[in-house]
Amino acid sequence: MDIADTTLTETGLPASGVGRVLLLACGALAREVLAVLESNGLKHLDLHCLPAKLHNEPHKIVPAVEDAVAKFRANYDQIFVLYADCGTGGLLQTACEKLGVEMLAGPHCYSFFEGNDAFAARDEMTAFYLTDFLVRQFDAFVWKPLGLDRHPELLEMYFGNYEKLVYQAQTDDPDLTVKAQECADKMKLPLERRFTGYGDLAVEIQAL
Repeated sequence: MDIADTTLTETGLPASGVGRVLLLACGALAREVLAVLESNGLKHLDLHCLPAKLHNEPHKIVPAVEDAVAKFRANYDQIFVLYADCGTGGLLQTACEKLGVEMLAGPHCYSFFEGNDAFAARDEMTAFYLTDFLVRQFDAFVWKPLGLDRHPELLEMYFGNYEKLVYQAQTDDPDLTVKAQECADKMKLPLERRFTGYGDLAVEIQAL
């Protein structure tokens, strides 16, 4: 899913901006954000997702966020950016400060799903992480972009120094756990599954 909008009109704008908050999110978080909104009855929050493929093109995140804020600003009392730093090298934080909007804390989704404090305390430099989204989209977002479908001999070059694959499970889905094991097998890494739920993502959305 590249684009996900909830509670928006056919024009892509809300019927009324009074009291409403726009969540401007990475498309890779669409399922998780919608689940948090539904389970907490947060009907004053609307969701607009930017393409999930920006996960692999972090240099495009800042201009995409700037364009979206410009498009929607007049229609909302508040815009909250559901990206962490996500490989922008601090540029997204700087842009959000200039735009006067807030964003998620943390370096990336692996951190805020686990909880930023807990993730920092682990200091795992030799772990490769997958979320529910990345398990579902492993071939499209990991295997093929790295060229491993065409050049399997590159596996050792990419992952030779990794010691494990950590699957951060947002949902308790046995099928995804099986698929995560398949991903680990392809990468020739042992699998560690951690049930994180939605972590700090849910905390920050609920605070809105």
